[in-house]
Amino acid sequence: MIPQDPVMLLSFVNMKLRDRYADLARLCEDLDISEEELCKKLAQIGYNYSPEQNRFL
Repeated sequence: MIPQDPVMLLSFVNMKLRDRYADLARLCEDLDISEEELCKKLAQIGYNYSPEQNRFL
């Protein structure tokens, strides 16, 4: 289960990207979540995915 609070979600996703996943698509596929919805939710608090850094900034 992934956190619903956007700030907690940001921390959770960036930790998973750092420790387990080579890119956002693999994380979303493995966790069975929508990449588009995840990006929208984090964009609401000012964060966007950086493929070069493999994290939300």
